[in-house]
Amino acid sequence: MILVTLGTQDKQFKRLLDMIEEQIKLKNIKDKVIVQAGYTKYESKNMEIFDLIDRQKFSKLISECDLLITHGGVGSIINGLQNNKKVIVVPRLSKYKEHINDHQLQITDNFAKAGYIIPVYENDKLEDALKKSKDFKPKKFQSNTDNIVKIIENFIDNN
Repeated sequence: MILVTLGTQDKQFKRLLDMIEEQIKLKNIKDKVIVQAGYTKYESKNMEIFDLIDRQKFSKLISECDLLITHGGVGSIINGLQNNKKVIVVPRLSKYKEHINDHQLQITDNFAKAGYIIPVYENDKLEDALKKSKDFKPKKFQSNTDNIVKIIENFIDNN
C-alpha cells in the first residue's frame, strides 16, 4: 500500500495527486493508494482519499504502508523515516501557490543530500522516483534533537 500525505496546510496540493493519478493510469502504480489530503479537494476512482484523520489511524497507515509519498513537511518526512519507510518527497512550491514560500525545497534538499529520501522536483519525475524506490535503501534516521537541546542548554548556562 502507498500512503500519500499532503499535511494540514490550508492551500491546495492538487499537483501531487494529479501526478499520482497519472502514474496509476500508466500502470506504474499498481498498489492500493490511500491519501490524507488535508484541505486539498480531489476526486478519484483510483485512490482512497480522506481529508484529515486522527493520529491513531494515521500511525496505523504509516506502519502498514510500503511507500510514503509526501509533501516537504518535516513532520511528515520524519514520521516516515522513524517508521523505516521509503519516502518520496514532492515539495509544495510557491510558483503553484501551494505555499507562501519555497522552504519545502530546502527541507527536501537537506533530507535528500543526507540520503534519507527520494526527492521529486519536477512534475514528470515521479515515475523515475517510483522506479528508484524499488531498490532504494534510505539511510537510518538519526534525530539531531539531543544535540540541539545541548546547544541551547549550554547557551542558557553561559549567558
